[in-house]
Amino acid sequence: MISICIIEDILDILNGLEVIISRDSEFKLIKSFTNAEDAIKEIPMLSPDIVLTDINLPGKSGIDCMKEIKQICPDILFIMFTIFEDSDAVFEALKAGASGYILKNTSPEKIIDSLVELHEGGSPMSPSIARKVLSSFNVLPISNTVNSLLTKREIEVLELLSKGFLYKEIADKQQISISTVKSHLNHIYQKLQVQNKTEAINKLYGK
Repeated sequence: MISICIIEDILDILNGLEVIISRDSEFKLIKSFTNAEDAIKEIPMLSPDIVLTDINLPGKSGIDCMKEIKQICPDILFIMFTIFEDSDAVFEALKAGASGYILKNTSPEKIIDSLVELHEGGSPMSPSIARKVLSSFNVLPISNTVNSLLTKREIEVLELLSKGFLYKEIADKQQISISTVKSHLNHIYQKLQVQNKTEAINKLYGK
């Protein structure tokens, strides 16, 4: 069972998230917070697998909250849940340690898929966010380091991952199984000596 904490100050949205997560037997909702300050105090003790957090909170931001919690508990996974699509907010969150970034208009089914993917080692992003991330790299060729270390198939998988495709979508496009996708990603992370999708994309485009 995947344990979840939520940080969201808009009660209607918070209640909706609680319903979506609570009705799925794969998840256990530990606790919800409406501000970063309370979350910073309690989440390290609760030690959830995943924290789903808004960026724009009434006091400290969700990004600042994540930074402080990750200093204490680096293994907790954070996925940002926000209305913000601008590149600065996206990259600030990713550089601060976010492993995923989805928009508040994301469907309940996609929210669940994203949480599962995150727990399985992926880095889910809403398609529009993924396009913004990808566009920042489009002016650069694939780095020589990646070309020399990865196979053609591994590069294709990593490029699809950078565009925000889920594991099952990558599997369909590549006509391989989901377990093979995961195996490719494990090899990619090992070969590039990275821990997550963002670091792998940086290596892919030489940043």
